[in-house]
Amino acid sequence: MYVQVISDESGQTLAAASTLRHEGSGATSNRAAARRLGERIGQLCLDRNIQRVVFDRNGFLFHGRVKELAEGARTAGLKF
Repeated sequence: MYVQVISDESGQTLAAASTLRHEGSGATSNRAAARRLGERIGQLCLDRNIQRVVFDRNGFLFHGRVKELAEGARTAGLKF
C-alpha cells in the first residue's frame, strides 16, 4: 500500500510512504499495516508543517485498509 501527499498547486509530492518500507517485522498488506502507514504519513506531514489534507480514495470504498489508513493519519493529528 502506498500513500502520497501532493500539492495541487505545484504538482509536487510533499510526503510519501508505503508498507514496503516499514520498521520492524510483520505483514505489509493487512489492516494493522495500513493503520501504521497512516500514522507514519501523518507524522511525516506534521514534521513538514502540513496539518490539513484532502483524502482522495481514488474510487476505493471507505472500509477495510483504506479506513484504517485514514484513522491512523487522524490519530497522528492530520486533519481532513
